[in-house]
Amino acid sequence: MLMKTKSLLVPTSTASSHHSATPLPTVIPDLPEFQKVHHDGKTTLWVVFVIMLVASIIFTGMSWSIPISKRLYHILTTLITIIATISYFAMATGHGVTWHHIKAVEQHDHGLPDTTRDIYRQVYWARYVDWALTTPLLLLDLAFLAGMNGGTILIAIVADVTMILTGLFAAFGSETTGQKWGWYAIACIAYLVIIFQLVLNGRTASLAKGSNVSKFFISIAAFTLIVWTAYPVIWGVADGGRHISVDGEIIAYAVLDILAKPIFGIWLLVTHSRMPETNVELGGFWSQGLASEGRIRIGDDDEGA
Repeated sequence: MLMKTKSLLVPTSTASSHHSATPLPTVIPDLPEFQKVHHDGKTTLWVVFVIMLVASIIFTGMSWSIPISKRLYHILTTLITIIATISYFAMATGHGVTWHHIKAVEQHDHGLPDTTRDIYRQVYWARYVDWALTTPLLLLDLAFLAGMNGGTILIAIVADVTMILTGLFAAFGSETTGQKWGWYAIACIAYLVIIFQLVLNGRTASLAKGSNVSKFFISIAAFTLIVWTAYPVIWGVADGGRHISVDGEIIAYAVLDILAKPIFGIWLLVTHSRMPETNVELGGFWSQGLASEGRIRIGDDDEGA
């Protein structure tokens, strides 16, 4: 009995099929790179949130024993840490952050054409909102301590807000057109204006309030300027050049924020309590509210008639 066999449909390699095979591509496109926060960065945000919260409670408690007419420094300093507390809570819970798309251009040797690489990096814009609100308050602390005039204070605050906003624009600026570093340069120029106002006008004004106030102002202003100078440096290697990770950026800014806010605040308030020359007493509406003489009382016209 003859058995019929079925031929298996197995492709065989032939010369024609071998030559018609599609070659593998020589260039494989890179996948987008995502630079985002990880465990260390998230933990740091929560730790700084707690530090700012505790500092706000301490500063509030310190103000209770001070008459309202003498609480100017206490109120300004407490507001600084309260705003920072809200900012760090937002960042720790995943708010106040967005992605910035960057087209990184890579140059090659041997006549090869340039290539571009897509990078998506997280930018915490809540940090800039924090700085836009807290740094003017901090400048007011220093300005009132030195006794600076209103015109000088206004120039310093406008320069400060300009510095923060242009820094935010730089964080989202284009690298290929030079937009990012253009905004960064404007921010640095604005910072130089702040330095000029504090070093020249602030120091001159503080000398008129006595040697003790002048020495204290020079010390705390120098500390502030040193800390503030580190911010654009961190920005340059983080958001600017992307030489450190998002976690490293968060940790670096966290250290600076702690120095610039709680440490600055406790130094200012403790020294202020021991130095009566630094008092700025405010009366009128600040401490007494609207005077009763300004109220309209029913029947006054009838009695006059």
